[in-house]
Amino acid sequence: MSAEEIQAPNTAPETEAELEAFRQRWREEVEARNKQTATPSTKKAYEKIQRQRGAPPPAHATAAAPSSSRTYNEEVEPKAYHDLPNKEEQLVLGKEGQDHDRDVYKEPSSALEHYERAVERETQGNLGESIRHYRKAFKLDDGVHEAYKRKHFPPSSFVKPKPTNPNTSNAAATVPRTDHHSLYGSSSEALPATLKQLVDDFSALRIEPPPPPTDASPQERCLLAEMPEEILTQILIDLATQDVASFARLTQVCKRLAYLVLTEDSIWKRVAQGPEFGFAAMLYDYTVDIEGFPISASDNIARYLDDEIDETETPPLVPLPKEREQSFDALTDSLLHSTYASSWRHLFRTRPRLRFNGCYISTVNYTRAGATATNTLTWGAPIHVVTYFRYLRFFRDGSAISLLTTSEPPDVVHHLTKANLHSHHGSYLPSSVMKDALRGRWRLSGPASSSSPDPLTGEEEHEGELFIETEGVVPKYTYKMHLAVANAGKSTRNNKLAWKRFWSHNKLTDDWGEFTLRNDKAFYWSRVRCYGDGW
Repeated sequence: MSAEEIQAPNTAPETEAELEAFRQRWREEVEARNKQTATPSTKKAYEKIQRQRGAPPPAHATAAAPSSSRTYNEEVEPKAYHDLPNKEEQLVLGKEGQDHDRDVYKEPSSALEHYERAVERETQGNLGESIRHYRKAFKLDDGVHEAYKRKHFPPSSFVKPKPTNPNTSNAAATVPRTDHHSLYGSSSEALPATLKQLVDDFSALRIEPPPPPTDASPQERCLLAEMPEEILTQILIDLATQDVASFARLTQVCKRLAYLVLTEDSIWKRVAQGPEFGFAAMLYDYTVDIEGFPISASDNIARYLDDEIDETETPPLVPLPKEREQSFDALTDSLLHSTYASSWRHLFRTRPRLRFNGCYISTVNYTRAGATATNTLTWGAPIHVVTYFRYLRFFRDGSAISLLTTSEPPDVVHHLTKANLHSHHGSYLPSSVMKDALRGRWRLSGPASSSSPDPLTGEEEHEGELFIETEGVVPKYTYKMHLAVANAGKSTRNNKLAWKRFWSHNKLTDDWGEFTLRNDKAFYWSRVRCYGDGW
């Protein structure tokens, strides 16, 4: 008898035991998976019954619904389409810089240019174009990624400065000034100790005139340095109310202007309380209906058409603008001292607000399996990369525009206006992307002390929440969006809108249905030059 015949009876039971153990583990995994999928199906059936009854879905019905304490801030700054050029302007003859603008859309030729264009398309969410440029780049040079790293991420950019101790034994203690509160606050947004000490050193400096061109030339005058402090402050206020970004960039001009920008609270108070960029333009109640008509005008028309109303009845009192301004100032002052460490600069940068000189863009990418032909032999199934965009633009009167399309931002943002809503769009006109735009309205939630429960979910509203109501794709539906105003980036504030809930309302049956938001991404603000200040 051979050795193989002797070992055969022993190996057969071991193989059977291993197979039996594998079958048992497989059965346990299948049973566990079935138990996990049973609970969501039960919840979906419960939500369906609630919608049939006409009741809104409860706040705890959706497992994916985030809690109110969740933070939506992120340190990575997204791709923003700042100052998007208009493609139609490139076709105008005699335009200055016309050739330079056309080179932006020129097809790249070298491997590095293809790689850079691929990275740009990937950050914009256009994965199809990104893959095409990646393939061309690696066909031309298989080491193009190393060249890209050497150009955009040199080793010198990763050298970290040595930490310094600002509180050395021989350093003099810095005495805070009592007339400027923006530098010294108890909040997390207060300036670091090293920056405080640096800015305090700028307080005794003055604006220096330019040096003479030669040693024999006389000293030139500096009219800005000879100007009184009060007049200079008024000039800075006028600049801040026209463009607050340009006012903030004054810190790069000289040390004296940097000191005024960081410490002059009267300028930041005017910006925060003003209607240009501040909170006087924020609306905490709906002022228009979904179609954009003022609510007060609609109420007056309904009151005029109602035959049963008594003409002698006293109409409800409407707060006067002066009373509204007084209540707004009182609320802002209370928030200033209780939440924002008595700093108008900190209040303007941190308190949630919307921006009107641009639009909010959400880039959505997801993959789905494609169909395979039965008469072809393939090792893998095709996968489709789906890309679409959501656009939101807000207006100062309380109206808004919502658009879902596959067109990219350079083809959309210049036509995202009220004039292009529900007008005759030709199939070949540039404004044809607006044929699916929806009218709507918006409001912000007030502070926690003055907030009221949401009538749909019953949850308490907190400051920093945004509610948008828009038309539906068909007249019998309306949409309601619940978003959170958040930050994206370490230095930028109020440039992100994160999804919280999304409903559809059937006006005929008064039924509410909630979307799952499985693939939808957050909105990021992008400045558009042609919008101006949003007036």
